[in-house]
Amino acid sequence: MAGKYNICLDVGGTKVLGAIFNEKNEIIYRLKRRSKSGGDSSADVEQVIASVVEDMIKESEIDPKKVNAIASCAPGVIDQKNGIVLFTPNLPWRNYNIRAAMEKRFKVPFFVGNDVNLGVLGEYHFGAARGYKNIVGFFVGTGMGGGLILNGELFTGNQFKAAEYGHMVLNAEGPLCNCGQRGCLEAFSSKQGMSAYIRQQISRGRETVMAAEVQDGVFRSRRLKRALEAGDTVAMEAVDRACHYLAIATGNMINTLSPDLVVYGGGVIEAAGDLFLQKILAEVDRYCMPSIRNTVKLTTAALGDDSILYGDLAMILGM
Repeated sequence: MAGKYNICLDVGGTKVLGAIFNEKNEIIYRLKRRSKSGGDSSADVEQVIASVVEDMIKESEIDPKKVNAIASCAPGVIDQKNGIVLFTPNLPWRNYNIRAAMEKRFKVPFFVGNDVNLGVLGEYHFGAARGYKNIVGFFVGTGMGGGLILNGELFTGNQFKAAEYGHMVLNAEGPLCNCGQRGCLEAFSSKQGMSAYIRQQISRGRETVMAAEVQDGVFRSRRLKRALEAGDTVAMEAVDRACHYLAIATGNMINTLSPDLVVYGGGVIEAAGDLFLQKILAEVDRYCMPSIRNTVKLTTAALGDDSILYGDLAMILGM
């Protein structure tokens, strides 16, 4: 390793989370910044990312010459090998060579990968999936992301498009998904899906403490947790529905791949993961073969918001 520090970034449609790792793979500094994606150019988003890196270096007072590498995630289809963002739904990047742009700016190696792929990779090397070789990851956030480790290797499939099982159709007559299909797992079990259900119930005259939270978009994960703790019936119904379809999707993946481990991560799981896991465990046996189910463990992510950051680090280290 040429330098002492690695800088890792979690880039989403509304925020950039950054961390600096020391040579012991410990986080020594963090920074989180809001970012507007709508209407921005590639250069605008690049500037937000660059400013986070520059501010972390300045505020942490590390020597810039001791930075070894920088890594980032992005949602969407990422050519991890060549550092090109082929498509991302929430950022203005299409066939964008972010590696070339960032390496020109910072003069150190730059790596980029799909956000949930990296989240699962982080759990595999540093978190709940250590010691397992075949892992299915479901990350529940605004959307529904998937990631696969098969035979100890991150599986990205043809043209880096694998593991989009958030768009597994579970009910062909179900709610419309943003992808254009109906009845996808994402349409039921993501924050978008749960928020849509809550709005539907409000339109029927039902009361919920989540009304203001979902009026113009999706709820914040911590608000859902508070609503559940307060015994909000509509919020609990949304969770029950989400977990029901997560259990079905989990059963399908267990039957298909016979993994060692299924891990659930993302913001919703970070906020209310124990409840989600309990509800999934209560149903999943109905949807998979007992002879396969009895060799699979189901768990929640151990690294929380840091899963992707540790996946970035694994990518830098060539793990």
